[in-house]
Amino acid sequence: MAQENVTKDKASSCIKCWVHGSVQGVGFRYSTQREAHRLGLTGYARNLDDGSVEVLACGEDEKIAELLEWLKAGGPRSARVDNVLTEPHQPTREWTNFGIRY
Repeated sequence: MAQENVTKDKASSCIKCWVHGSVQGVGFRYSTQREAHRLGLTGYARNLDDGSVEVLACGEDEKIAELLEWLKAGGPRSARVDNVLTEPHQPTREWTNFGIRY
């Protein structure tokens, strides 16, 4: 539980991303979760009805930037990313880890 609190307290900013391309049915959310865990970020990834994936990432600015570069580079090998739209999001302490939302 202490580990969750450490991660929770590091959330200095958040960004919401919409990843467009061939990103559903290719393990994109799970690969994003793995990358976010590696970077110590909190938030979620979820499929949207339009075929895109929404990603909310919270944490240290440089780690968020790393995740964003990873998303723009295409994510997992099985995916094809055509476009990544982003907007700042109000920092939140709601997330204690990075999960998959359904």
